[in-house]
This record gives sequence, structure tokens and C-alpha cells, in this order.
Amino acid sequence: MSLTLTRTDLLKEQNFINGLWCDSSSGARYDVADPAADDCFATVPASCADDASLAVAAAQAALPDWRARPARERARFLKRWHALIVANTDDLAKLISREQGKPLAEARGEVAYGASYVEWFAEEAVRGYGDIIPEQVRGMQLTVTREAVGVVAAITPWNFPLAMIARKIAPALAAGCTVVAKPAEDTPLTALALVRLAEEAGLPAGVLNIVTTSRNRVADVVGAWLLDGRVRKITFTGSTAVGKRLARESAGTLKRLSLELGGNAPFIVFEDADLDAAVDGLMAAKFRNGGQTCVSPNRVYVHDAVYAAFTQKLAARVEALRVGPATCPDAQIGPMINARAVDKIDAHVRDALAKGGRLVVGGRRLTDGPNYYAPTVIANASHDMALASEETFGPVVPLFRFGDEDEVVRQANDTPYGLAAYFYSRDIVRVARVAERLETGLVGINEGVLASEAAPFGGVKESGYGREGSRYGLDDYTQTKYRCQGGLA
Repeated sequence: MSLTLTRTDLLKEQNFINGLWCDSSSGARYDVADPAADDCFATVPASCADDASLAVAAAQAALPDWRARPARERARFLKRWHALIVANTDDLAKLISREQGKPLAEARGEVAYGASYVEWFAEEAVRGYGDIIPEQVRGMQLTVTREAVGVVAAITPWNFPLAMIARKIAPALAAGCTVVAKPAEDTPLTALALVRLAEEAGLPAGVLNIVTTSRNRVADVVGAWLLDGRVRKITFTGSTAVGKRLARESAGTLKRLSLELGGNAPFIVFEDADLDAAVDGLMAAKFRNGGQTCVSPNRVYVHDAVYAAFTQKLAARVEALRVGPATCPDAQIGPMINARAVDKIDAHVRDALAKGGRLVVGGRRLTDGPNYYAPTVIANASHDMALASEETFGPVVPLFRFGDEDEVVRQANDTPYGLAAYFYSRDIVRVARVAERLETGLVGINEGVLASEAAPFGGVKESGYGREGSRYGLDDYTQTKYRCQGGLA
């Protein structure tokens, strides 16, 4: 894919620290590859612990002024940033498609989705209300205020390189925090372009800092932030294993944490479901970004009475999906992020077939490029298969049979994860009952698209804690202060 940006200044290949674009202090760099062809098309700094500490020093120095600014002033900056993101949608989408692989139309959708969080928190910035507690003793006033938590370290994944960093930075800045950020090593360019637009919007030096680094130096950069007492909060989206490590290693300085971690989402189709709507919902939930999303359905449970009909309808839709690079205008699914991802998908499919699964559609690597896998449906899935307990993170749908509501709810909850769940039913009593019993932070009821800037996003159990988006998302970047003033009578 030819990288032809209207604004060439959005292709940044340096860190941004204290308002300046700079290389790593070590001078080391690493390659950024296009997953559609595995060819290198850019290089960025392989930053070290010293770079991470410089970013924190800049953020700490900028904190008093930024935190003291009126909320409406911070909101005006976010509004300018939002306008610039929207105005540069095409260039940002091209960067997303080039480094992450998703089709260009889907990349444009991600830009709009990420921008919606910036706009939302521009509006929420002026609504960080406190409370006045009714007088308990004559002449004594009790008030509660919300204050910025301090310097925030944001660590983001590769699957949504713009949306994930936007929905972390925007509420942090709205609350009055300053930020140090590390984008995923596979997809740093989109985040750097986003920061370039923040610079253009007039953000003061030091308020937002970003460092890139290679896979073998991530521990150095993040480790520096974990040990640094000036970093008061870490917000992370990624694997549960890494989230647990962050929780352990941040304990020394008692940092606040927001962790949006792994999932194992069930998708339940009851016998009274609208099957066409259920297929539509599953297609939207499962095949967005090629199945590389944390809320992607991993286990699809279909009632015995509608199993055959649902499988037939789903197979026809999946078989019609078009796979190709972002340069292909009708592509609906692009390459997976890298060869390791394809190897895991293929291993899950081969394991399922060896354990009695029946291949309905797909089930093979594609030769269109190095990292493509055919959209796949496997019938007769069972819980001894690896794909039942591990996130496949790819375009594979395993279909499990069930016959009883209590049975399927138990199976849906039988996982250490609790991010998202979906179910389809036209029985309003069942809808209320099942929604309450599912042990997840998000529940889609007759709907396959859950995320919205107006709604709280986050999980329970080993899917993490904290919420992003909505009015609750601002709270995660503030701390409560209680003031007791006497002598007023």
C-alpha cells in the first residue's frame, strides 16, 4: 500500500517530550512493518528508561499549571483537538490501515470512534462537580471536590491504535492530569500523528508526552514508570497477564490503576431469538477488525432447536466475506497483525478439528499475503478445545450447542474473564433474568455493537477494573478531597 498522506507532517518518527520532537537518548531505533506485506516502511525510537524518566519530568513540571487552568479552558483545547482529528480523518485512516492492517473504511470508522471520546470529554471537563454535605454542626461547612490525580501513564494496544489512546488521553487531560504515553510497538505511527495534532491544537509543552519503544525494551520503559512515584496512575489496555504484573509492580508507590484486560465473550442464541438479527449481530461483533478485539465473541452458544438453521445462515454470510489489503476497496477483513497471531489462530483451528469439531467454512491460511487467515466457522465445538478457554483473537467462530437456560448461563460464566457477553431473545422476562445473571461488565441484548463514548466500558473478574468513556470515565482520573471549615457561625 502506498503511503500517500495529504499532510506529510503527520508521519512522525520521533518521541514527543516537553513539546519537542526528539530521538531516544540511546539513538536506537526499530522498524515498523506493514502486516499486509511484512515490509518495513518507517522507523521510530527504541526508547529506554532514561527517555521514560524525561517524559515524566516534563509531565510533572507541566502539572501545576495545567491542573490549575479552568475546566472550560481545558475543554476548549480538547474541542480544537477534536476538530483537527476529524479534519484529518483520511490521513489518520491511512496510517491505521498501513501499520495495523484493517480495511480503509474500517480505519475511517476508528478515527470517528476515537474522536468521539475527545469530543465527549471536552463536554465532560466542565461537569466535574463536587458536593456540599448538609451542615452537621452549626457553623461548620463540609464540601467535597474532585481533583486531578496527577501524572498519568497510558499504555495502549495495537488493535485500535487511535481509539484506545484517545479514550485514555482525553479524560486525563479533561480532568487536569498530564500524560506520558507508550503506544503498542507494532502501531506507533497513528499515536504519534494524534499527538502531532494535539501539538497543533495548542497544548502546552509537557502536558502530553509520548515515547515509542521496541518489544525488547518495553519492560525498561514501563518499569521506569512503575518505579517512579511521580506517576500517580497507570491506564492500560492489553492482556490479563501483563495487567497482573502492572498491579503487582505498581504497589510500591500505590498507584491508581485502570485495567482493561482480556476477555472470553459468550454469544448466546436462544430458541426464541430472531435468527437473522442474531446473525447480523454476530457478524458485527465477531468480524470487526478481523476478530482482533477484546469484546469479540469467543464462544457462540446456539440452542438445539435453532442450531442447524443458525449455522446455515451464518455460514453463508461468513463465506461471502471479502479478505484483502487496505488497498482493496471492497475488503472487509485485512491481515492479522503479525505471523504470531496467524500461528495462534491456526493452532486453535487444528486443535478444534482434532477434538471433534466440524469445519463449516474456512479453516486455512490464505496466500494473499503473509498474515491472512480465512474467516472460519466450526460446528460441534466443545469445552475441551483450546478456543473455549483462550482468546483466539481472529476470525474464527466456534458453535456450541445447548438446550437449557441454566446450563448455558453457567457455561457462559465458567471463565475467569468478565468483559463482555451477548445474547439474543424475544422473551422480555428472560432478557431481564439473563442480563442480571451474566458475570460481565458489558452485556449486549439483541445487539452486537456495544461500545459508545457515552457508556462505561470495562470488565469484572480477571478482565480488569476501572471504566472508560461516559461520565464514569472522568472519575477514574480524579481523586476525592473533603474539606471541613469551621468557625462560620
